[in-house]
Amino acid sequence: MMDEPGRQLLVWDDLTSRARPRCDATITYGPDAMQKVDVWLPPQGGPHPVVLMVHGGCWQTEIADRRLMDWVADDLRTSGYAVWNIDYRGVDRTGGGYPGTFVDAAGAADALRDHAARFDLDLSQVVAVGHSAGGHLALWLAARLRLPATSPLARGEPLAIAHVVSLGGLPDLEDVANSPDNGCGVEIVAQLIGEARADPYADTSVVRLLPLGVPHDLVNGRADRIVPFRMATAYLAKAQAAGDRVTLQEVGDTGHVELVTPDTAAWAEAKRLIAQAFASPCGQSSRTV
Repeated sequence: MMDEPGRQLLVWDDLTSRARPRCDATITYGPDAMQKVDVWLPPQGGPHPVVLMVHGGCWQTEIADRRLMDWVADDLRTSGYAVWNIDYRGVDRTGGGYPGTFVDAAGAADALRDHAARFDLDLSQVVAVGHSAGGHLALWLAARLRLPATSPLARGEPLAIAHVVSLGGLPDLEDVANSPDNGCGVEIVAQLIGEARADPYADTSVVRLLPLGVPHDLVNGRADRIVPFRMATAYLAKAQAAGDRVTLQEVGDTGHVELVTPDTAAWAEAKRLIAQAFASPCGQSSRTV
């Protein structure tokens, strides 16, 4: 794919044709084949800082599953981070959509507590990283404490997330549903949110849960044809207006694939933000005053 003459953007084959690294373990958090988490562990002893990773794919299992994140998970493992790479039922799977996709993401995240001792994981400062639709879910996981009490999704005690890095994310579902130029299409949102409900965005769209009270960073490619750059700037304005501490990192000559491909400027920026997040004071609020 070309952005400007002479400037080649990556396509998915540029990533998936690489030798695929292997995770260290896989755990199950439910009976469905997609209710799995791959665990990536650094070779050195723990306790390990943990990145909670959420794949994208327009919320559809047919498009992508957790294996799309294998290469960046391996890169983080090599850099000394444990990675909790979750999967979930997409809207195209039985039990997916509303509420199943959200229930799965929450269950996969909360299962981290059950296995922390086994894998010597440090849960004092979990950083969530999500790509595309996974950026929406990563931010939503951080916002679960703000879910309406009447929501079927407001269950259990959510895993504490200290920071979120969203890579070409889609946090504003109402914006997605009204933007025919987004690469996922507008009809997919109806399947995700349970359109027939009285207020289907109230417990599904991140914008409706602002302020998150959790610092977060957006990394977006200026040449992204799946998630138009204006979506990032629009969300940034809303999150900052609500009082959250959020930044937007624009990466030039970058599309959607570069965001989760090692050895790209976009992934280097993501890793910088991840390292910065772990270096920040634990539990620091993102609310500005």
